[in-house]
Parts: sequence; structure tokens; C-alpha cells
Amino acid sequence: MTISVFAATTAMIIFAFTMVYAALIDLLTRKIRNSLVLLFLLAYAVLAPLVGFGAYEIVTSIFVAFAVLLLAFALFALGLLGGGDAKLAAVTALWLGLEYTIAYVIHAVLLGGLLALLLTQFRVLVPVLPPFMHNIPWIARLHARDCGVPYGIALAAAALIVFPHTSWMTVIL
Repeated sequence: MTISVFAATTAMIIFAFTMVYAALIDLLTRKIRNSLVLLFLLAYAVLAPLVGFGAYEIVTSIFVAFAVLLLAFALFALGLLGGGDAKLAAVTALWLGLEYTIAYVIHAVLLGGLLALLLTQFRVLVPVLPPFMHNIPWIARLHARDCGVPYGIALAAAALIVFPHTSWMTVIL
């Protein structure tokens, strides 16, 4: 196994783990920690050159990630997205690069809309939680009408849909 195949395989595992973990943590706590985002960023910095990404591809990905960060923080300022979601979206765009970030954003918007619709239906169709569910904090939080949508779930799902098509995977295949 060459170093690039090993690095790409490691990247695939880290990417999948990070997305699943971010989605679960956002669902359970409504917080995506900076440490997770920073470790994800560090993993990219180490693995991208080992996989064989050139300077042009890495710099382009940095600019795309910065553009996503600006857009996401504008949504954060409007109260439409959480700060952790904004940072996760930007670092995910870094991993996906210029070629796949648009697909990621489209998937995230569609999945986020679906998630918001499902949560709205849950809150309307179940006007009062059964007593045993009041003691489960994450379910009670999801049911609360004043609580937003854990968009980290949609961001992670969109990333997992798009990632298999990226250059990371072509090294393995």
C-alpha cells in the first residue's frame, strides 16, 4: 500500500467519523465543538499533501472554505445557522474543494429544509410530549418550538453523500 492510498484511506475514515460524530453531537447537545472542527482542519492539512493534492488544489480549497465561512457567518448573524454549523460547513468545504462544494451546499440546503419540515411536523403533530420523554433532554429540546434546527445533521448527511465522488476517493479506487 502506497503512502497516498494509506493517507486517502485514513482521510475517508476521519471524514466519515467526523461527520457522524458532528451530527450526533449536534442532535444531542446542539453544540459542535471548536476542538472537533480544529482537528478536522488539522487532518486536512496533514493528509491533503500526502494524498497528492497540489498547491493549486489546496489553495483553491482554502478560498472556497473561506467563502463558505463568510456565507455561513452571514446566516449565523441572521440567526439562521449556529456558529458551530458555520465552522463545520467551512472546513467540510475545504475537504470537498471547489469541484464539490456547490453539490454539498445544494444537498445541505435540501436536507436542512427536509429536517426543518420534519421537526415542524413533530412539534405540531405531537403537541405534548409523553411524560417519559420529558426526561430525555435532547428529545425535549427538539420538541421545543423556540429551539432551532440542528443543521449539523443536514450538513453531515450532505457531506457523506458528496464525499465518495471526490478526489480523495479516486486515490483509493
